Amino acid sequence: MATKIRLQRHGKKGKPFFHLVAADSRAKRDGKFIEKLGTYNPTANPAIIDIDFENTLKWVQTGAEMTNTARAILSYKGVLYKNHLLNGVTKGALTAEQVEERFTKWVADKESKIQNKKDGLAKNAVAEKIAKQKAEEEANAAKAAEVAAKNAPEVEEPTVDETQVEEPTAEETQVEEQAVKEETSEQTEEVPVEETTTEEAPASESTEEESAE
Repeated sequence: MATKIRLQRHGKKGKPFFHLVAADSRAKRDGKFIEKLGTYNPTANPAIIDIDFENTLKWVQTGAEMTNTARAILSYKGVLYKNHLLNGVTKGALTAEQVEERFTKWVADKESKIQNKKDGLAKNAVAEKIAKQKAEEEANAAKAAEVAAKNAPEVEEPTVDETQVEEPTAEETQVEEQAVKEETSEQTEEVPVEETTTEEAPASESTEEESAE
C-alpha cells in the first residue's frame, strides 16, 4: 500500500488549520488516515508547526510520498535533513555521533533565526502601535479644533449704511465757504506803513547875508 504524507484541512472559513497525516494515497484528502503526525497553523506569524518528529521521520525512511506543502513543512522542521544524515551513516560516510552533532548545530541555528524573526515582528508591532496612536491623537486634535472653530461665535464687523449718511445742505455749504473767505482775508490784510517826515535843511549863512544886504 502506497502511503502519502499530506495535509487535512480543518478550521473555520478564512482561518484554516491543518492536520499533517500519513494516509493511503488512494484515500480522499479529508478521508480516513493511518496516523496523525502533527498540526500546521498558517494564520500565525510565523506559522506554528507541531509534529511528532520521530514518527514522521520513520514514515519518510519507509519511503512515504509527500505533497509539496508537506515536504516544505518537513524540511522546515529538519526531518528531511535528519533523514539525509542517516542515509550518510548507512553509506558509511558519517558516524552516528557526527549525525547528532551536525543536527544539533542545525537545530540551534534554526531556532536562532526563528527567534530573530519573532523579535523583529514584535519590534515592528510596537512601532506600528505607537504610530497608530500618534495618528489617532493628531486626528482627534484636528477634529477638536474643527469643532471649536465651528462653535465659536462669529464677530460681525460694523457696516456703514450709505443711505443713512446725510450730505451737507446748501446753506451749510455756503456758511462754511463764507467762514473760509473771512479767515483768508484776515490773514492777507496789509500791514500799515509808517509815514516819514523830511526836515528841511537850514539855509546857508551866505544866503542869509545876501538877503540882509
